[in-house]
Amino acid sequence: MIEKCLFPVAGYGTRFLPATKSMPKEMLPVVNKPLVQYGVEEAIQAGMNQMAFVTGRGKRAITDHFDISYELENQIAGTAKEEYLTSIREVLDKARFTMTRQREMKGLGHAILTGETLIGNEPFGVVLSDDLCINDTEGVMEQMVKLYKQFRCSIVAIQEVPADQTHKYGVIAGEALKEDLYRVDDMVEKPSPEDAPSNLAIIGRYILTPDIFDILRDTPAGKGGEIQLTDALLTQAKNGCVMAYKFKGKRFDCGSVDGFVEATNYVYENVYQHIN
Repeated sequence: MIEKCLFPVAGYGTRFLPATKSMPKEMLPVVNKPLVQYGVEEAIQAGMNQMAFVTGRGKRAITDHFDISYELENQIAGTAKEEYLTSIREVLDKARFTMTRQREMKGLGHAILTGETLIGNEPFGVVLSDDLCINDTEGVMEQMVKLYKQFRCSIVAIQEVPADQTHKYGVIAGEALKEDLYRVDDMVEKPSPEDAPSNLAIIGRYILTPDIFDILRDTPAGKGGEIQLTDALLTQAKNGCVMAYKFKGKRFDCGSVDGFVEATNYVYENVYQHIN
């Protein structure tokens, strides 16, 4: 039902300078796989087979990663090292990859609008690779796809955050339909604690209906002079329906050094060692 997943990967990754001066932040490895590959694998698990990347200057390594490296594969063919390519070969077999470039950094909303040419008129997933989400059984996107089949509207993933952290996120308020599901009636982008409508923060997983593109075209620049996806989703919520889902699993903010180190330690101890 949902075949495409959009990856906005044009950001600079300034919090990881100088490492990200010439290397995309999405290619930073958590143990032995780059962040963006974890996101692609999550989308594939959810039944999506077309990955659309909104890239920028200096992001060629992402394109190269999701391609065959003839020289490398020829060099290690028939050796024990060949097994290290198993996971990326599986990804390449299961998905197709398209790219377009975001010429200016004008916010997440602008990045998603830039991806319209790759998505077309159909619902789609969005994965922000900075957020590494891990679940032993059912990935976050797979959980959300099941909800989409029921509600047929845009869905955002949320989690509770400390009140003093709301300024880092889009924050929602709404009617609780179940313990883990809300019908959104308000959204605020990066509110101060005193202005936050709740402590339910949006993290980097979305399912969006295609009318979001027309809404984004008419959405004026908001906080920071950027086109905010939060503002467009609030318009969508007021005109129809947007759900917020408190997902099952662990999420690591790999856009921060502390979160990246925490994710690396967790994956090494709980994932990598169990499969090697």
